[in-house]
Amino acid sequence: MRILQSITLLGLSTAVLLASPNNKNNPVLQDVTHKGQKSTQLLLKTLGSHMKKEMKAGGPMNALNFCAKEAYNLTEDVNTKLPKGVTIKRISTQFRNPANKPEAEEAKVLQTFETLQKEHIVLPKHLIQKVSEHVYKFYKPLVIKKQVCLKCHGDIQNTKLKNAILKKYPLDNAQHYKMGDLRGAVVVTIDESKK
Repeated sequence: MRILQSITLLGLSTAVLLASPNNKNNPVLQDVTHKGQKSTQLLLKTLGSHMKKEMKAGGPMNALNFCAKEAYNLTEDVNTKLPKGVTIKRISTQFRNPANKPEAEEAKVLQTFETLQKEHIVLPKHLIQKVSEHVYKFYKPLVIKKQVCLKCHGDIQNTKLKNAILKKYPLDNAQHYKMGDLRGAVVVTIDESKK
């Protein structure tokens, strides 16, 4: 209940629905939640397995090269495997790749997550935003839970890696994170009219 009150107080201008016991009686929200969870799992598993492989093969430099060349392409590949009317992407207010810049309403949701975290309120596992009559957005907050993420997103000490990041991403804002920080979100857009 405290989460819902906080979101209301923050003045999020769009309709936001949290997964709650009441949603279990709503078949549309059940479908949106199911598609959002499945899509998110597929994307995170796909990207995570490749990142793990690259880190094992050559450490952070390999992971950086992989991200710069393949992360967006893999996300697009995941999109081809999703049901009709469903698309997925990653967003962050502190993005490294401009492709991960949030749209205006998405930025408001991320700011809400950031405010909740600053107030020491547990983030919801996901959040659903009703965009229009048939279109919903499913948001899965991404929190830094693994130390390995900080090799490229923390306080980078490796000068060679730092310079390589700046060369590939001159406008990089995705550093200086700590364990437990909100990194961004996965957003799944679901058009229920295209089942």
